Amino acid sequence: MVLTLGLVHLTILAGWIHADSIPLKPGDSSRSIVVDGRTRTFLVHIPPSHADAKAFPLVLAFHGGGVNAETMIRFSGLNEKADEAGFMVVYPNGTGRLEKILTWNAGNCCGYAMNQKVDDVRFVRELLDDLGKAVQFDPNRVYATGISNGGMMAYRLASELSDRIAAIAPVSGPMGTEGCNPKRPVSVIHFHGTDDDFAPFQGGRGKKSLQSICFFSVEHSMRAWVKANGCPEAPARIDKLDTVEDGMTTTRTTYGPGKEGTEVVLITIEGGGHTWPGRDPRLPLLGKSTKDISANDLMWEFFKKHPKM
Repeated sequence: MVLTLGLVHLTILAGWIHADSIPLKPGDSSRSIVVDGRTRTFLVHIPPSHADAKAFPLVLAFHGGGVNAETMIRFSGLNEKADEAGFMVVYPNGTGRLEKILTWNAGNCCGYAMNQKVDDVRFVRELLDDLGKAVQFDPNRVYATGISNGGMMAYRLASELSDRIAAIAPVSGPMGTEGCNPKRPVSVIHFHGTDDDFAPFQGGRGKKSLQSICFFSVEHSMRAWVKANGCPEAPARIDKLDTVEDGMTTTRTTYGPGKEGTEVVLITIEGGGHTWPGRDPRLPLLGKSTKDISANDLMWEFFKKHPKM
Protein backbone atom coordinates (compact mmCIF):
# COMPACT_ATOMS: atom_id res chain seq x y z
CA MET A 1 0.00 0.00 0.00
CA VAL A 2 1.27 3.49 -0.88
CA LEU A 3 0.03 6.70 0.78
CA THR A 4 0.71 10.08 -0.80
CA LEU A 5 -0.63 12.72 1.64
CA GLY A 6 1.05 15.39 -0.45
CA LEU A 7 4.45 13.71 -0.07
CA VAL A 8 6.16 10.74 -1.59
CA HIS A 9 5.53 8.01 0.99
CA LEU A 10 8.10 5.24 0.93
CA THR A 11 6.98 2.02 2.56
CA ILE A 12 6.93 -1.75 1.99
CA LEU A 13 5.06 -2.87 -1.11
CA ALA A 14 3.56 -6.37 -0.80
CA GLY A 15 6.81 -8.15 -0.10
CA TRP A 16 8.76 -7.36 -3.24
CA ILE A 17 9.83 -3.69 -3.15
CA HIS A 18 11.18 -2.26 0.08
CA ALA A 19 11.55 1.34 1.13
CA ASP A 20 15.22 0.92 1.96
CA SER A 21 15.92 -0.15 -1.63
CA ILE A 22 14.61 3.12 -3.07
CA PRO A 23 17.16 5.96 -2.97
CA LEU A 24 15.78 9.28 -1.82
CA LYS A 25 16.01 12.24 -4.16
CA PRO A 26 15.82 16.01 -3.55
CA GLY A 27 12.40 17.05 -2.33
CA ASP A 28 10.02 15.88 0.39
CA SER A 29 9.26 12.31 1.36
CA SER A 30 8.11 10.26 4.32
CA ARG A 31 9.36 6.99 5.73
CA SER A 32 8.27 4.51 8.36
CA ILE A 33 10.06 1.95 10.50
CA VAL A 34 8.91 -0.42 13.23
CA VAL A 35 10.53 0.08 16.63
CA ASP A 36 9.48 -1.90 19.70
CA GLY A 37 6.36 -3.05 17.89
CA ARG A 38 5.26 0.49 16.98
CA THR A 39 5.21 1.92 13.47
CA ARG A 40 7.20 5.14 13.67
CA THR A 41 7.20 7.76 10.95
CA PHE A 42 9.36 10.70 9.89
CA LEU A 43 9.42 13.31 7.15
CA VAL A 44 12.55 14.04 5.12
CA HIS A 45 13.48 17.23 3.26
CA ILE A 46 16.44 17.05 0.88
CA PRO A 47 17.51 20.34 -0.76
CA PRO A 48 17.84 20.56 -4.55
CA SER A 49 21.61 20.97 -4.32
CA HIS A 50 22.00 17.53 -2.76
CA ALA A 51 22.32 16.06 -6.25
CA ASP A 52 25.75 17.71 -6.45
CA ALA A 53 27.03 16.56 -3.07
CA LYS A 54 28.23 13.22 -1.76
CA ALA A 55 27.26 13.57 1.89
CA PHE A 56 25.23 16.45 3.30
CA PRO A 57 24.90 17.44 6.96
CA LEU A 58 21.69 16.28 8.62
CA VAL A 59 19.53 18.20 11.10
CA LEU A 60 16.92 16.36 13.18
CA ALA A 61 14.04 18.71 14.05
CA PHE A 62 11.70 17.61 16.84
CA HIS A 63 8.19 19.03 17.16
CA GLY A 64 6.76 20.26 20.44
CA GLY A 65 4.38 18.32 22.63
CA GLY A 66 0.83 17.97 21.35
CA VAL A 67 1.60 18.57 17.66
CA ASN A 68 3.45 16.67 14.92
CA ALA A 69 6.18 16.77 12.26
CA GLU A 70 4.10 18.67 9.69
CA THR A 71 3.47 21.41 12.25
CA MET A 72 7.20 21.61 12.95
CA ILE A 73 7.95 22.25 9.27
CA ARG A 74 5.70 25.33 9.27
CA PHE A 75 6.68 26.49 12.77
CA SER A 76 10.45 26.43 12.28
CA GLY A 77 10.95 27.37 8.63
CA LEU A 78 13.92 25.01 8.52
CA ASN A 79 13.19 23.78 4.99
CA GLU A 80 13.96 27.23 3.62
CA LYS A 81 17.21 27.41 5.60
CA ALA A 82 18.15 23.91 4.43
CA ASP A 83 17.70 24.88 0.79
CA GLU A 84 19.76 28.03 1.27
CA ALA A 85 22.61 26.46 3.27
CA GLY A 86 22.69 22.93 1.89
CA PHE A 87 21.70 20.44 4.58
CA MET A 88 18.99 17.82 4.99
CA VAL A 89 16.23 18.11 7.59
CA VAL A 90 14.43 15.16 9.14
CA TYR A 91 11.23 15.72 11.12
CA PRO A 92 10.45 12.68 13.30
CA ASN A 93 6.97 12.08 14.70
CA GLY A 94 6.48 11.32 18.37
CA THR A 95 3.80 8.98 19.72
CA GLY A 96 0.31 9.43 21.10
CA ARG A 97 -3.21 8.10 21.19
CA LEU A 98 -4.23 10.54 18.46
CA GLU A 99 -2.43 10.80 15.11
CA LYS A 100 -1.68 14.53 15.31
CA ILE A 101 -1.25 14.99 19.07
CA LEU A 102 2.16 13.50 19.75
CA THR A 103 4.87 13.77 22.42
CA TRP A 104 8.44 12.70 23.20
CA ASN A 105 9.79 10.82 26.19
CA ALA A 106 12.40 13.42 27.11
CA GLY A 107 12.80 12.52 30.78
CA ASN A 108 10.30 14.35 32.97
CA CYS A 109 8.12 15.29 29.97
CA CYS A 110 5.78 14.65 28.26
CA GLY A 111 2.37 12.99 28.10
CA TYR A 112 1.81 9.66 26.35
CA ALA A 113 5.44 9.05 25.41
CA MET A 114 6.67 9.58 28.96
CA ASN A 115 3.80 7.65 30.57
CA GLN A 116 4.25 4.70 28.20
CA LYS A 117 8.06 4.81 28.61
CA VAL A 118 8.53 4.98 24.84
CA ASP A 119 12.19 4.48 23.87
CA ASP A 120 12.58 7.53 21.64
CA VAL A 121 16.37 7.35 21.80
CA ARG A 122 16.24 3.91 20.20
CA PHE A 123 13.80 5.26 17.61
CA VAL A 124 16.25 7.97 16.56
CA ARG A 125 19.15 5.52 16.37
CA GLU A 126 17.14 3.20 14.11
CA LEU A 127 15.84 6.17 12.11
CA LEU A 128 19.44 7.15 11.29
CA ASP A 129 20.29 3.56 10.38
CA ASP A 130 17.26 3.35 8.08
CA LEU A 131 17.89 6.71 6.47
CA GLY A 132 21.49 5.76 5.74
CA LYS A 133 20.20 3.02 3.42
CA ALA A 134 18.38 5.51 1.23
CA VAL A 135 20.51 8.67 1.13
CA GLN A 136 24.05 9.75 1.85
CA PHE A 137 24.63 12.04 4.81
CA ASP A 138 27.74 12.90 6.78
CA PRO A 139 27.73 10.82 10.02
CA ASN A 140 30.03 13.37 11.65
CA ARG A 141 27.59 16.21 11.00
CA VAL A 142 24.31 14.98 12.48
CA TYR A 143 22.65 17.65 14.62
CA ALA A 144 19.43 17.98 16.62
CA THR A 145 17.08 20.84 17.38
CA GLY A 146 13.50 21.11 18.58
CA ILE A 147 10.92 23.29 20.26
CA SER A 148 9.66 22.76 23.83
CA ASN A 149 9.26 18.99 24.40
CA GLY A 150 11.23 18.58 21.16
CA GLY A 151 14.08 20.71 22.53
CA MET A 152 14.08 18.52 25.61
CA MET A 153 14.35 15.49 23.34
CA ALA A 154 17.42 17.04 21.70
CA TYR A 155 19.02 17.25 25.16
CA ARG A 156 18.26 13.58 25.83
CA LEU A 157 19.86 12.58 22.53
CA ALA A 158 22.98 14.60 23.33
CA SER A 159 23.31 12.66 26.57
CA GLU A 160 22.31 9.17 25.43
CA LEU A 161 23.18 9.18 21.71
CA SER A 162 26.34 11.25 21.74
CA ASP A 163 28.03 8.73 19.45
CA ARG A 164 25.69 9.91 16.68
CA ILE A 165 24.85 13.54 17.58
CA ALA A 166 27.48 16.24 16.97
CA ALA A 167 25.72 19.27 18.50
CA ILE A 168 22.24 20.38 19.57
CA ALA A 169 20.13 23.56 19.51
CA PRO A 170 17.14 23.32 21.89
CA VAL A 171 14.54 26.09 21.63
CA SER A 172 12.30 26.79 24.66
CA GLY A 173 12.98 23.31 26.01
CA PRO A 174 15.21 22.74 29.07
CA MET A 175 16.92 19.47 29.88
CA GLY A 176 14.42 16.97 31.27
CA THR A 177 16.80 14.95 33.44
CA GLU A 178 18.77 15.52 36.64
CA GLY A 179 22.08 15.15 34.84
CA CYS A 180 23.71 14.19 31.55
CA ASN A 181 26.22 11.44 30.78
CA PRO A 182 27.46 11.77 27.18
CA LYS A 183 30.14 9.36 25.96
CA ARG A 184 31.75 12.28 24.14
CA PRO A 185 31.39 16.08 24.50
CA VAL A 186 28.47 17.63 22.60
CA SER A 187 28.23 21.37 21.92
CA VAL A 188 24.97 23.09 22.89
CA ILE A 189 23.30 26.33 21.79
CA HIS A 190 20.07 26.96 23.71
CA PHE A 191 17.42 29.61 22.86
CA HIS A 192 14.94 30.69 25.55
CA GLY A 193 12.65 33.63 26.30
CA THR A 194 12.41 35.02 29.82
CA ASP A 195 8.61 35.41 29.49
CA ASP A 196 8.02 31.78 28.50
CA ASP A 197 4.76 30.74 30.21
CA PHE A 198 4.99 27.10 29.11
CA ALA A 199 8.55 26.08 30.06
CA PRO A 200 9.64 28.87 32.43
CA PHE A 201 13.16 30.24 32.14
CA GLN A 202 13.59 29.94 35.93
CA GLY A 203 12.02 26.47 36.04
CA GLY A 204 8.87 25.26 37.75
CA ARG A 205 5.39 24.77 36.31
CA GLY A 206 4.43 27.04 33.44
CA LYS A 207 1.37 29.26 33.84
CA LYS A 208 0.02 28.03 30.49
CA SER A 209 1.49 24.52 30.52
CA LEU A 210 -0.97 21.71 29.91
CA GLN A 211 1.32 19.36 31.83
CA SER A 212 1.61 19.27 35.63
CA ILE A 213 5.40 19.17 35.33
CA CYS A 214 7.97 21.05 37.32
CA PHE A 215 10.48 21.92 34.61
CA PHE A 216 14.17 22.26 35.31
CA SER A 217 15.55 25.75 34.86
CA VAL A 218 17.60 26.90 31.90
CA GLU A 219 20.49 27.47 34.31
CA HIS A 220 20.30 23.77 35.28
CA SER A 221 20.78 22.82 31.62
CA MET A 222 23.67 25.20 31.13
CA ARG A 223 25.52 24.12 34.27
CA ALA A 224 25.13 20.44 33.44
CA TRP A 225 26.55 20.80 29.94
CA VAL A 226 29.30 23.24 30.90
CA LYS A 227 30.48 20.56 33.34
CA ALA A 228 29.98 17.62 30.94
CA ASN A 229 31.93 19.39 28.18
CA GLY A 230 34.71 20.55 30.49
CA CYS A 231 34.08 24.24 29.76
CA PRO A 232 35.22 26.96 32.20
CA GLU A 233 32.43 27.90 34.61
CA ALA A 234 32.77 31.61 33.85
CA PRO A 235 31.50 32.80 30.44
CA ALA A 236 34.15 33.42 27.81
CA ARG A 237 32.11 36.31 26.43
CA ILE A 238 28.70 37.98 26.56
CA ASP A 239 27.34 39.74 23.47
CA LYS A 240 24.26 41.88 22.87
CA LEU A 241 22.48 40.90 19.66
CA ASP A 242 19.86 43.64 19.41
CA THR A 243 19.23 44.57 15.79
CA VAL A 244 15.61 45.82 15.75
CA GLU A 245 13.28 47.75 18.05
CA ASP A 246 10.87 45.00 19.03
CA GLY A 247 10.62 45.56 22.78
CA MET A 248 12.94 42.63 23.50
CA THR A 249 16.64 42.36 24.25
CA THR A 250 18.73 39.41 23.07
CA THR A 251 21.97 38.32 24.74
CA ARG A 252 24.43 35.58 23.77
CA THR A 253 26.46 34.05 26.63
CA THR A 254 29.27 31.72 25.53
CA TYR A 255 31.07 29.15 27.68
CA GLY A 256 34.19 27.45 26.37
CA PRO A 257 36.18 26.16 24.78
CA GLY A 258 35.83 22.80 26.48
CA LYS A 259 36.91 19.32 25.52
CA GLU A 260 37.45 18.86 21.77
CA GLY A 261 36.71 22.56 21.25
CA THR A 262 33.12 22.29 22.44
CA GLU A 263 31.03 25.30 23.48
CA VAL A 264 27.88 25.87 25.48
CA VAL A 265 25.95 28.95 24.36
CA LEU A 266 22.81 30.49 25.83
CA ILE A 267 20.69 32.88 23.76
CA THR A 268 18.47 34.76 26.21
CA ILE A 269 15.54 36.75 24.83
CA GLU A 270 14.37 39.25 27.48
CA GLY A 271 10.61 39.44 27.03
CA GLY A 272 10.51 36.53 24.60
CA GLY A 273 7.86 33.83 24.81
CA HIS A 274 7.53 30.16 23.88
CA THR A 275 8.49 30.89 20.30
CA TRP A 276 11.05 30.29 17.54
CA PRO A 277 13.28 33.41 17.31
CA GLY A 278 13.03 35.08 13.94
CA ARG A 279 9.67 33.49 13.11
CA ASP A 280 6.22 34.95 13.68
CA PRO A 281 4.41 33.00 16.43
CA ARG A 282 1.55 30.94 15.03
CA LEU A 283 -0.57 31.49 18.14
CA PRO A 284 -0.71 34.70 20.23
CA LEU A 285 -0.83 32.70 23.47
CA LEU A 286 2.76 31.55 22.83
CA GLY A 287 4.04 35.05 23.54
CA LYS A 288 6.40 37.33 21.65
CA SER A 289 9.00 36.25 19.11
CA THR A 290 12.06 38.45 18.62
CA LYS A 291 13.32 39.60 15.24
CA ASP A 292 16.72 40.54 16.72
CA ILE A 293 18.01 37.17 15.57
CA SER A 294 17.13 34.19 13.44
CA ALA A 295 17.40 30.95 15.41
CA ASN A 296 17.87 29.12 12.11
CA ASP A 297 20.82 31.30 11.09
CA LEU A 298 22.53 31.17 14.48
CA MET A 299 22.09 27.45 15.00
CA TRP A 300 23.38 26.65 11.53
CA GLU A 301 26.49 28.78 12.06
CA PHE A 302 26.97 26.97 15.37
CA PHE A 303 26.48 23.54 13.85
CA LYS A 304 29.04 24.25 11.12
CA LYS A 305 31.62 25.01 13.83
CA HIS A 306 30.98 21.78 15.73
CA PRO A 307 31.12 18.55 13.73
CA LYS A 308 31.70 15.31 15.63
CA MET A 309 35.43 14.87 16.16
